[in-house]
Amino acid sequence: MQQQVKDLDTLEKQTANAGPALKRAIGAARKATGEFIAWLEQQAPSKTGPSGIGKENYTWSLRHVHLVPMSWEEEVTLLKRELARSHASLKLEEQRNRGLPQLAAVSSPEEYQQRASAAITKYVAFLKDKDVLPIKSYTDSALRAQIGQYSPEATRNFFSIASHYEPMTLFTHFYHWWDLAQMREDPHASPIRRGALLYNIWDSRAEGMATANEEFALHEGYYDDNPRAREIVWIMLAQRAARGLASLYAHANEFDIKQAKDFQVEWTPRGWMRPDLDLLHFEQQLYLRQPGYGTSYVTGKYLLDVLMKDRAKQLGDSFTTRRFFEEVNAAGMIPVSLIRWQLTGNDDEIKALD
Repeated sequence: MQQQVKDLDTLEKQTANAGPALKRAIGAARKATGEFIAWLEQQAPSKTGPSGIGKENYTWSLRHVHLVPMSWEEEVTLLKRELARSHASLKLEEQRNRGLPQLAAVSSPEEYQQRASAAITKYVAFLKDKDVLPIKSYTDSALRAQIGQYSPEATRNFFSIASHYEPMTLFTHFYHWWDLAQMREDPHASPIRRGALLYNIWDSRAEGMATANEEFALHEGYYDDNPRAREIVWIMLAQRAARGLASLYAHANEFDIKQAKDFQVEWTPRGWMRPDLDLLHFEQQLYLRQPGYGTSYVTGKYLLDVLMKDRAKQLGDSFTTRRFFEEVNAAGMIPVSLIRWQLTGNDDEIKALD
């Protein structure tokens, strides 16, 4: 909330020449934020109970809010498996690449811009040449608008460490920006599916697809000429599994937030999740506030894997990844369980929500 005050102060300066209505709105927002901060500071000493909502409530939220056909226990099993798979895959990649030079991190702002821009150009060309997914007018520009910038080594958090070694390992997660561009440039015919919903019950689709696309690019062959980059893909999955598993234990009140953060640091390879940077606390606090969000990256990817399996079996030789992405995108930003029901006719996941 303190950051929100700073953001409002910045907005006030940036809109100094705006009309009186906007100025009043910013002033009112800043006043309300300040009052809320004061209330939080007053209440904080008395808030000593558990933060997690408990296993039963967590499962209810998964099934009735996010429409994810799993329980707390099933998500624990899945994330444990993915944590183990990512660490084992990383070690196998390192063995495979043992004779190759290590990746060199970007060392200047100019080098970052050059390498990041070249990575986007290469990636879009790869997707087009391999016919992986439909190329739209915004495919390149949506990624390029999020190209980021150089960070000094001492200030790099987990994601900037990855992007400074190989920008595309993070950019593949930016399927988000294609989703948003589609909502803007090619809105869904249904008014219900056209815009952002009031609550992100679709996180299994949004974060699941973004996370899945990281590994999809690896399996599709994008990193064949840069094998060391494949190691980063597994490190990113390990971090997502570790932080999601920590959030599950926090909601079960088996971890406090310090234990959750310590677990995430311990099981993120190569010391890339640093406890001295703000990202670690931000993530675990965010996932306590939004039950189900911390695991949606890995759980959503799993649900999309199931959908790809079922759709491929239905279509046989007619299945292509391009068709898969076209169908999923056309369904709109809704939970994966609903997309699978629509595309395959299989309602077993929907029935599991009861």
